[in-house]
Amino acid sequence: MDLSNTEREHFDELCFYTLAHNDRRFIHQHVVDAFTAQHAEPQTKSIAVAFALIGLYLHIEKGYSGRQVQLAHMQLAKRRKQWPQFLLPIAKAKVSVTDVLAAPAGPERDQAIDHWCRSVWRSWKASHAQVEKLVDETLWPK
Repeated sequence: MDLSNTEREHFDELCFYTLAHNDRRFIHQHVVDAFTAQHAEPQTKSIAVAFALIGLYLHIEKGYSGRQVQLAHMQLAKRRKQWPQFLLPIAKAKVSVTDVLAAPAGPERDQAIDHWCRSVWRSWKASHAQVEKLVDETLWPK
């Protein structure tokens, strides 16, 4: 990932905030998924991109908490060893980790994390059907 020092510092600060959160929802997972998906590059491991997109899909489209996404990732890792490549979005999400940190700590920042997740997920619109199919086949096989 080609990150500026500021972006990396802001990500680390936001991780500290979410890991210190005394919340069963485990919003830290959403931060990791949004950041990974937003900063994916051609050399990013396919499992990292797949898990980030699956996490965003489950959170945004299916209402999963971070804890539920984390458990889904564990199931997925047991069921599949090869992960598909995804075409990187042409335009990056408009919301960034820096925008999230600008929100006051507490409910406003937590809402900003969700807003960021939605923005990143929208930026991957061309991959939505591929992600949904992957989840259907791997997480909920028929």
